[in-house]
Amino acid sequence: MMKPLNRFLLLQPAWLPTVLLIPLLYALGWLAAVPLTLLGLPADQVSLTGTVLSFVLFLLVMPRWAALRWSEPRPWRRLGLIARKPRARIDHFISLGFGLLMSIALIGFVVSSLVLTGNGSWQGNLEIQAILNSLLLALGVGFAEELIFRAWLWEELTRMLGPRGGLLNQAALFSLVHTRFNLGFGPMLGLLTGLFLLGLILALLRLRDQGSLWGCIGLHGGLVGGWFLAHQNLLMIDPNAPMWLVGPGGPNANPLGGMVAIVSLTAIGSLLIQSTKPMRLRQSTNSAHDEQQC
Repeated sequence: MMKPLNRFLLLQPAWLPTVLLIPLLYALGWLAAVPLTLLGLPADQVSLTGTVLSFVLFLLVMPRWAALRWSEPRPWRRLGLIARKPRARIDHFISLGFGLLMSIALIGFVVSSLVLTGNGSWQGNLEIQAILNSLLLALGVGFAEELIFRAWLWEELTRMLGPRGGLLNQAALFSLVHTRFNLGFGPMLGLLTGLFLLGLILALLRLRDQGSLWGCIGLHGGLVGGWFLAHQNLLMIDPNAPMWLVGPGGPNANPLGGMVAIVSLTAIGSLLIQSTKPMRLRQSTNSAHDEQQC
């Protein structure tokens, strides 16, 4: 098992394993989940199981990936999950809380804009099951996607393209992966813009937190879980609400593609750039993580 993995990680050109890793792990996870269809599981549950298995494989591969490709014996510190010193663990909790507060502020701004303009009405329908679903969604999506995009992928892109290229391209890939291309040019462009800004903000937040990934997890997970809860239980959105306000997607609108979110993200990004100026944005995840190593 280890020898085929080593050969894969050392494939040339050096960018090839980076390009192939996620599709390969997804295919393996999906193949492992397919037999569950014989048990009568619905297709969506089989797909979810395949995704979870793919991420488990990703976690199993990371230590070897870090050792062979990054010469890093402590991958979880490098990826921003584990603090260098016990005292620094408090900073991780503070970063997580700060990210969650940012997500609440963003969602609150979108929701209040909808309510104040008459395009949404507050329902306040909170149920335990809905809260649990939103928490699981926030934790799962926030942890998995930030570990992939703002930790592993950013590190790889920085090594290949340099600090600035890594910063911009991780945000671009994050945007492309999450955009729905069947919305029409205008809505698609709005969603691409909002997602790109979010990708930049998440990276800047990690720089601000000196390599810790927990603020990114809090912000990303909070946005996903918070909007799910607001959209499904707390807010009734007018079907005729303008797209520039609620975002594209119809019944499953993504507010990141609306002008309210884009303006808010631009303002947050500007503030984060100011707060990371001492680092000059030339620091890659590599240099930011080095500050956390023993």
